Amino acid sequence: MKPLDKLKFKMQTASVVEKLIAVNVAVFIFFFIFKTIAFLFNLPSDFITEWLVFPKEIGEYIFKPWSIITYSFLHSGIWHILSNMLILYYAGIYFLTYFSSKKLLTFYFLGVIIGALVYMLSYNLFPAFAATGNSYLVGASAGVMAVLVGVATKVPEMRIRLMFIGSIKFWYIAAFLVVIDIIQIPFGNAGGHFAHLGGALFGYMYTKQLSKGNDIASGFENFMNGFFNLFNNTQKAKPTMKTVYKKTGSSPFKTNVASINKDEKQQKIDAILDKISTSGYDSLTKQEKDFLFQAGKDN
Repeated sequence: MKPLDKLKFKMQTASVVEKLIAVNVAVFIFFFIFKTIAFLFNLPSDFITEWLVFPKEIGEYIFKPWSIITYSFLHSGIWHILSNMLILYYAGIYFLTYFSSKKLLTFYFLGVIIGALVYMLSYNLFPAFAATGNSYLVGASAGVMAVLVGVATKVPEMRIRLMFIGSIKFWYIAAFLVVIDIIQIPFGNAGGHFAHLGGALFGYMYTKQLSKGNDIASGFENFMNGFFNLFNNTQKAKPTMKTVYKKTGSSPFKTNVASINKDEKQQKIDAILDKISTSGYDSLTKQEKDFLFQAGKDN
């Protein structure tokens, strides 16, 4: 298989989390290569990003309404994108166990939107920012926090195992990051921290509403359905069928043995989730992790 074909196959079979990470990384690399070229030839490099970042001023936002989404694909540096993508990857794995791929995109992009609005509101509401000049928001943190807090709200007692810390409840990690954002507001990047909190609040509220049977974002999902399809797998894996040959005298015949039925699948998922709750995700075997990941993609 040619390298291009391998890349195409990988993108077709990648999970929605992997595709989101790939897009973020690709945009990050593109803009930093562009800035390098602009620097070498002494050319302006910010004229594109100025149209993609999210401003605090309502009047400026009116002229670039797309920025409420595009800002989330821009990152200020390697640590910024690395921390966001690591949290998105691990939170996304757990998220897809309990929600569908489309729900992850809904949490992510609505978290991005709500985070941006909270950022704009805070900079125009609180007197502490009255003397602030031009300010712009970049980064996927609000969407990432929505996914993280969403799954932590769904299964607050689930435990994961962290290096040097040991087994810890998933909810504690989400709560710790929220508290960090709150206490860091006076020390710089206040707008970014407000955006994180906006995404986290949305993730919590949306999950609580879903648990009550209220899908408050169904209209957004329907509106964004065409865009979301770009992140969904275009090729569905065909069900695996096992061919069994049995001889009766000299006449072989074959029969199809289907994969496990829905009840057996759900029982196996429940058993794996119980194991995670008791001993953490790292206690799973490779086969159990693969099964759980595939089950999340099928939902």
